[in-house]
Amino acid sequence: MIHRFPVRVYYEDTDLAGIVYYANYLKFIERARSEWVRELGIDQAQMKAEGLVFAVRRVEADYLSPARYDDELTVETSMQAGSGVRLIVRQDVKRGEEVLFSARVTIICMTAQGAVARLPAAIRQSVH
Repeated sequence: MIHRFPVRVYYEDTDLAGIVYYANYLKFIERARSEWVRELGIDQAQMKAEGLVFAVRRVEADYLSPARYDDELTVETSMQAGSGVRLIVRQDVKRGEEVLFSARVTIICMTAQGAVARLPAAIRQSVH
């Protein structure tokens, strides 16, 4: 299943050359992952109240082509692999059918004390 999240590029997202500043792609994919998790039925506020949070363990990113001010983009999120404690997702930022940015993101779940914990059942079940 591919989750799609729309993003419009605002002036604040760009650098002096008028293209999206590289770090902002990480913000775009973070927002998309938050909405994807919400659609899976996971309440992150409730998780936090129970002492668990998601954390990004690793990001491998490829910047392929620039996005510019006022572009309408789509972030596509899909699961690639997972286990009880780790989830790997692929996230592509596209303008139309053109992939501008592609990332492979490893996500874990942690306790308030910083210990690794099992992922929520809704995510574990989606992986298998």
